[in-house]
Amino acid sequence: MPAAPRFHRAPFDNCRLCPLAVLVSAALLQLVQSAGGATLRVPADHKSIQSAIDAASPGDVVLVDAGTYKERLQLKPGITVRSAGDDTRGKLGLARAEATILDGGGEAGKGAGVEMAEGATLDGFTVTNVGTYDDALWNKHHATHGNEQMHEHIGQPGTAGIAVTGVSCTVTNNIVHHIGHTGIAIMGVQGKRTSPQILSNVTYRNMGGGIGSMKQSTAVIEGNFCFQNFYAGIGHNHASPIVINNTCYENIRAGIGVSEGSSPLVRGNKCYRNRRAGIGIRTGADTQPVIENNDCYENDMAGIGTEHGARPIIAGNECFENELAGIGQRSDAQTIVVGNHIHHNKTAGIGFESSTKGKSIVAGNRVEENATVAVGIHEGWKVHLIDNELSRTGGMPPIAMVFEGAEAAFVGNTIKGSGVAGIRVAGRVDASGNRFIGTAMRKGGPPNFAVWGLP
Repeated sequence: MPAAPRFHRAPFDNCRLCPLAVLVSAALLQLVQSAGGATLRVPADHKSIQSAIDAASPGDVVLVDAGTYKERLQLKPGITVRSAGDDTRGKLGLARAEATILDGGGEAGKGAGVEMAEGATLDGFTVTNVGTYDDALWNKHHATHGNEQMHEHIGQPGTAGIAVTGVSCTVTNNIVHHIGHTGIAIMGVQGKRTSPQILSNVTYRNMGGGIGSMKQSTAVIEGNFCFQNFYAGIGHNHASPIVINNTCYENIRAGIGVSEGSSPLVRGNKCYRNRRAGIGIRTGADTQPVIENNDCYENDMAGIGTEHGARPIIAGNECFENELAGIGQRSDAQTIVVGNHIHHNKTAGIGFESSTKGKSIVAGNRVEENATVAVGIHEGWKVHLIDNELSRTGGMPPIAMVFEGAEAAFVGNTIKGSGVAGIRVAGRVDASGNRFIGTAMRKGGPPNFAVWGLP
């Protein structure tokens, strides 16, 4: 069962398609209807779904009654395969999807649970039992926050629940679970631009990612719920999709993972209670995502984390109540952190762990009421902090700490609190035009410096 998102929002409130997508879908439906596409019913007209697909022509609809079908499907171009019924909500997704089940037969079957085709639509099925789901292995890595997992590229060979390989198609309203690999796997093809639509699906307890975008894919991934997957809820490898309004929680690694040369737009998603970061970004200078207007909270590590030389733009996000930093950076990342609201995290608001050549521009953020420091900058970093509001009520630590071997420029910031200092310096700091507000003199120990330079 999906855990309730914060603020008690209904699970599907964020899954509505944008107006343009609705208009396009209506136009396509009207085009199909005007072309006089036939409806092939299963099991009334055909005993199996695949036999109905084989008999269908472009524009036809294969309409499948509720039941369990022990088969794996190869779709044909231009057809729609849809479960019978209306769009009444069930426990996880649509009631008709919960009642119409494709059972892949575990290890006995071959190929993906469903292999999509150009212009085809898969609407409203449960896809399960493709490959082997290993519950003991899932529990082991969940208990260790995924720290003992091998770092496998998300594009490693495997058999997906639903495979989208080099085609533009629509995958919508499906429930994909207990797959031995990725739930929904999207792969591009060199030299061919495709735009598959992955809309309003539920993926959980899969042994890969919930949704994986790989090999130059440029999908639209919108309004999906991805939870308790073995790797990320939504993962990327050399792909640049649009990832909007999804909810990713309780995955063993990140809610949304971006790596190996991916540059997606990640906007308006909710990522919470994941075992590592809400959104994790890693591996290489050509990993350059835009991470914008997401809510990342209650994750077991950072709300948003960047490492291994990645170069994201992180703008307008809210990161709160995470176990470590609201936004954390390490391993020579190069980041732009702009206009975020970062509050009530259990260590730093914005943290920079040790590196050798990390760089960051931190501008216009509101960083308040984090447990230790608003900003902590360790050795190897060069950070420019411009026009930020950094504050905390109470506590002993400084508001900003610059460690030995780090360099920081503070320009035009407002720094407010009652800790030992506004900025405590063991490295090098250039500070100009900042406003320091000491809220209370300390009793004993260091009083309440604006800037405290250590020996």
